[in-house]
Amino acid sequence: MRRTAEAFWQGDSRSGKGTVSTESGALKQAAYTWHGRFEDAPGTNPEELIAAAHAGCFTMAFAGVLGRKNLPPDSLHTNGTVIMEKIDEKWTIVKVRLEVEGSVPNIDAATFKQLAEEAEKGCPISRLLRPGLKEVEVVARLK
Repeated sequence: MRRTAEAFWQGDSRSGKGTVSTESGALKQAAYTWHGRFEDAPGTNPEELIAAAHAGCFTMAFAGVLGRKNLPPDSLHTNGTVIMEKIDEKWTIVKVRLEVEGSVPNIDAATFKQLAEEAEKGCPISRLLRPGLKEVEVVARLK
């Protein structure tokens, strides 16, 4: 399986601007800038896209884990957060937080949490990111 995306940039890093697009068309020339990345200007940024990819991957993996246990979810909602710090004067992603809330019949909170952690370990995006992170935090709550 292969998935592709492209980025286009004009100008220097601080005053320039760019767009990102995906092969699927889910993103079509989504704007990004230095100010959108490191301040509160409009547009997306690479870290936000990583958080979205991780939340999506994890949520689908969690639905799969639950389904294999004959506990199909009614719904799962995940917020993904990427946390960056400066290390040796370079911005570095150091932590990811996945906060999932779900409605799953016939499951207790402890099992829900355990299966969420199992899903995180099997998620391809988690497996990519984990070696470079200080922490991957999973917070799991039943509705």
